Amino acid sequence: METSCSRCHQTLQLGASFCPGCGLPQLVYDAETADPSLQPGRWEEAVRDAGSVVWRQALPPALGLGVAAGVACTFLLPLGFLGMLVMGFTAAWAVSVYLRRQRPAWITLGAGARIGLVTGLAGSWTAAATIGGLLFAARYWLRLGAAFDGFWTQMVEGQLTAQWNSMGADAQTIATMKAMMLSENGRAAWALCTIGFVMAASTVFAIAGGALGAKLRRQGR
Repeated sequence: METSCSRCHQTLQLGASFCPGCGLPQLVYDAETADPSLQPGRWEEAVRDAGSVVWRQALPPALGLGVAAGVACTFLLPLGFLGMLVMGFTAAWAVSVYLRRQRPAWITLGAGARIGLVTGLAGSWTAAATIGGLLFAARYWLRLGAAFDGFWTQMVEGQLTAQWNSMGADAQTIATMKAMMLSENGRAAWALCTIGFVMAASTVFAIAGGALGAKLRRQGR
């Protein structure tokens, strides 16, 4: 079977790898003489879109690891943002667990962020429930309400009052703020704001961790 060069259309000899006229490398495939064992086979299953998430496989690691991270974040709360970093690492871990049996074994940053979002929501709600349960138990079961109130009063009279003074607030405004913060509603509002901040920060760190986990896995591939 005669073949010709795709560039200069000169007739090629059988089995020639290069065109004798222009030197263009030639790749010739003969279906009649090709070895069937070397022909590519069919995929046994469809290749998944890297931008999609199979939630049936992604939810178990995301929810399980998220709940565990939420409990850990509760006890790491006095250490500042260390608990938030744990939440981000957990989201990256959930992405890695999900990708172990996926093909292709990587996903886009958006898909990783979505898995991180689910992990963060599970962890943040678990942390909120754990913090609320611990505060309720400490105040009403362990009778530590007086100690909590004393600590809160000391912080308002000291740290918060110093901040208000540094901001240039007048004495009447400071007195009003102190009365509001030391009331029962003020203490409850401050506790809710703290829990809300923990939930929001945990979710943001989890989203970032999921996207970072997807990026690192993609670079590894």
